[in-house]
Amino acid sequence: MTDKPHFKRIALIGVGLIGSSLARVVRRDGLADEIVGCARRQETRDAILRLDLADSVTEDAAEAATGADLVILCTPVGAYETLARAIGPVLSPGAIVSDVGSVKKSAIEAIAPHLPDNVHLVPAHPIAGTENSGPESGFETLFVDRWTILTPEDGTDAAAVEKIAALWRQTGSMIETMDAEHHDRVLAITSHVPHLIAYTIVGTATDLEERIRSEVIKFAASGFRDFTRIAASDPVMWRDIFLTNKDAVLEMLGRLNEDLSGLQRAIRDGDGESLQSAFARTREIRRSVVEAGQHIPPRNPGDAGS
Repeated sequence: MTDKPHFKRIALIGVGLIGSSLARVVRRDGLADEIVGCARRQETRDAILRLDLADSVTEDAAEAATGADLVILCTPVGAYETLARAIGPVLSPGAIVSDVGSVKKSAIEAIAPHLPDNVHLVPAHPIAGTENSGPESGFETLFVDRWTILTPEDGTDAAAVEKIAALWRQTGSMIETMDAEHHDRVLAITSHVPHLIAYTIVGTATDLEERIRSEVIKFAASGFRDFTRIAASDPVMWRDIFLTNKDAVLEMLGRLNEDLSGLQRAIRDGDGESLQSAFARTREIRRSVVEAGQHIPPRNPGDAGS
């Protein structure tokens, strides 16, 4: 691991699963002289202090960002523009603004116009998470052996980009840098569409008549259990993801519908050869995921049974 980055004051705007997990690493490794947490709800602010995730808390994003040399937006992406408008006027020269959102092109469009020219925007997306939310749900090993993708625009200060990369490397993340639009197309198929499918399948089960629905829950196999875990994710966060990455999601949904039509036709026609060929091809993808070590979801070592 490279030299530890250090910040005088880190402002975490939103302290849920990702923000609280990052705060735990910053605390553990002494990466900041001061952490300030920003949250709308008093209950959340109380939890942040109780868990010692920050030195102080506020509900005012501008207050949190004042004097910070790093501000990280950890809220749903739909709140980014409002937050950027609030923090822009108080940001210190040379400060870095980053985020953890799952959509990058719209994040840049929402944030960049409201930042002073002497502030650096380094968008980031740690590809890690669980279905849980809130400051209590975080754990310091969440990002270990997971990818964090950085999507800085051309011309972004290289030192600022490297400092954010170093921060995420300190969490145990592997770092990749790519264009924001390319990121959104990749994540549409690897994350966003699978979540949409999970929400749909679980929703369909919910709408079944009572007898079948109760048996679906009672006899849930591993595939359906995985769908219920995914579908338990934060509904506000995922609403914003689909609305802000709609072009890429709709493109991938179109391709999925075409592939589903082909499988539907094969089943109707009794075309076992086509079905087997399709399943063999997707099996290879699973093997590649396992070989890359990305098949095991992050797990809090403090959970029972871990």
